[in-house]
Amino acid sequence: MRHRSVALALFVCCGLAVAQDAAKPAYLDPAKPMEQRISDLIGRMTLEEKAAQLNHLNTGIPRLKVPMWGGWNQTLHGVWSKQPTTLFPAAIAMGATWDPELVHTVADTMSDEARALYNAKADGPRSKHGLVYRSPVINISRDPRWGRIQEVFSEDPWLTSRMAVAYVRGLQGDDVQHLKLAATVKHFAVNNVETGRQHLSAEVDERNLMEFWLPHWKAAIMEAHAQSVMSSYNAINGTPDAINHYLLTEILRDQWGFDGFVTDDLGAVALLSGRRSGSAETGQRATEDPVEATALAIKAGNDSDDTEFETNIPLAVKRGLLSVEDVDRALTRVLRVGFRLGAFDPPESSPYSKLAMSVVRSPEHLQLAEKAAAESITLLSNRDNFLPLKKEVVHSVAVIGPAGDADYETGNYYGTPARKEGALAGLRGLLGSGVRVEYERGAGFVEAADSAAIARAVELARRSDVAVLCLGTNLKVEAEGHDRRDLNLPGAQEQLMEAVFAANPKTVLVLMNAGPLAVTWAQDHLPAILAAWYPGEAGGTAIARALFGDDNPGGHLPYTVYASLDGVPAQNEYDVSKGYTYLYFKGLPLYPFGHGLSYTHFEYSHLRLSAASVAATGTVEVSFDLKNTGESAGSDVAQLYTHQRRSAVVQPIKSLRAFERVMLQPGETKRVQFTLPVSRLAFYDVRSKGFMVEPGGFDLQVGSSAEDIRLRGLLEVK
Repeated sequence: MRHRSVALALFVCCGLAVAQDAAKPAYLDPAKPMEQRISDLIGRMTLEEKAAQLNHLNTGIPRLKVPMWGGWNQTLHGVWSKQPTTLFPAAIAMGATWDPELVHTVADTMSDEARALYNAKADGPRSKHGLVYRSPVINISRDPRWGRIQEVFSEDPWLTSRMAVAYVRGLQGDDVQHLKLAATVKHFAVNNVETGRQHLSAEVDERNLMEFWLPHWKAAIMEAHAQSVMSSYNAINGTPDAINHYLLTEILRDQWGFDGFVTDDLGAVALLSGRRSGSAETGQRATEDPVEATALAIKAGNDSDDTEFETNIPLAVKRGLLSVEDVDRALTRVLRVGFRLGAFDPPESSPYSKLAMSVVRSPEHLQLAEKAAAESITLLSNRDNFLPLKKEVVHSVAVIGPAGDADYETGNYYGTPARKEGALAGLRGLLGSGVRVEYERGAGFVEAADSAAIARAVELARRSDVAVLCLGTNLKVEAEGHDRRDLNLPGAQEQLMEAVFAANPKTVLVLMNAGPLAVTWAQDHLPAILAAWYPGEAGGTAIARALFGDDNPGGHLPYTVYASLDGVPAQNEYDVSKGYTYLYFKGLPLYPFGHGLSYTHFEYSHLRLSAASVAATGTVEVSFDLKNTGESAGSDVAQLYTHQRRSAVVQPIKSLRAFERVMLQPGETKRVQFTLPVSRLAFYDVRSKGFMVEPGGFDLQVGSSAEDIRLRGLLEVK
């Protein structure tokens, strides 16, 4: 009898378990297919709940156990948090490394810190910060005056594409079905002017759009599988990007296969019908009706917005401007990313659930910040091998300039730095108490000249063995919302530089800026110039080690440094063939695209093509020897360019096709090999609406910059 009772009890328990499992909603069952789970969840929501989920802060639905998962955050070069996080160099500095593997490692590190903060709820249990991160910025630095150059990687689509793919893969993790974070690539597209950015229209022809403005976006979507895209404020040819069906649906989804969600830049949909709350700027004025603006955005392919969507979607459905199917389509795209992030599964099921706060600012992460800063430093000039400085003969150093101490700029869209180590601290740490290292500011970034401050700086330079002049820009000069008017050193910095050099000809210029600076006087007079960019928290150590040869600078310019604005088109000229970037600029730059010197020397030799003639559908292997012929270890960035000899259309002067940063010991030789698909030589044919490769000759150029070409070959395309 007792055995029968036990059996009955087991039967009842099993029956209850089966019943409970059967009662579990499909959307809460990780064993079910994702699309089934999404459909099940949407079917349980009211229209108002759906609209709230399309608010980019989607606050959750307690009755359905839907968490607040999608609140966005920033991690352009450090996680935005109340807690101190590791601060890396700005994106343009990372572009100067020409090292996609390093960019991937940095992004992977930042995403580890972001997940750890999320797991620990370090910003509070009601923090709006979720797992959607609005990075990277993959616009092109077409115009040297643009205020947001600090946020992007390069003026070149190919270099930008390699960095974008590396960054997105690092941020999201290796498994697109189990995301660490969701990357939002921004600002889509042709976003490159700050003045009037919320109402301007970029007039751009189809070929420019396809060849210059979109290839790196395509790579971020099709190669790296970015989960989110931000549409930009501007219009393209009169159609605001936030309601541009051609851009957001026909290209992004139909051609590239994007299955994530699109969000607009903050307030962009509100600006379609007037002013954003708290903003004096008017928007694109596509309609006078905010409800219609919401409907236009969703129908075009914009899936997520601020409060406008939550407020206006129910009204738009009621008025017949939107169907429920329109809303469900947008919500499916948003929820798809949420499910891939594991937001609807038990936390312990995520492979990233065990990332703890101990990873945030760990020793390994701080070392990586130093490595990234060191790799970005670019030696622009070095007359008579003035650098590296010799510790045994330098007994006193004058650090001068507004960027010389902890007041140097680090950029924007990052978190709370625990430290900022300027050149002063870096040099004192490297040289120790046996060397006198003193500081005078001399001038501000933008302020008018202070004769007394300049006099103090001059006196310090005069009584020092060497002067390290740290000049550049900050967010008052170039930033989101305002462009530069010229390429000059701002404020009284040029005056300070000339006075310091007159007092001590042993003056090194360290530039700490984002956009290019036309330092023609410095190039003509000073013995050495280093570009240190916005180097993150460890900039001081990197600068000091580069100056004294503990590290050999290996960065290369990710853009052209023009000698002046002569020959540079107006900012509202979006046809790059009119003279923008190294691709089409016919003047003599101060420093060419890809330029970067070293304390050692490199020899290129023995160029070989796997085939001298190849079909348009084929591939050619380009190989050559790269040898370090100097006495110190160092890296060079080997760059492959092509030039099309004849074409039915205007072609670039040359185009970057491949690159590799190569580290070599003294006397070491490496055989470098680039795989070049001939399809990479294609141009966009407006008649056939597709890319094509013309038969004929293509010059292959290998070198250390766009102008420093060491090897040449000829490829015939059949």
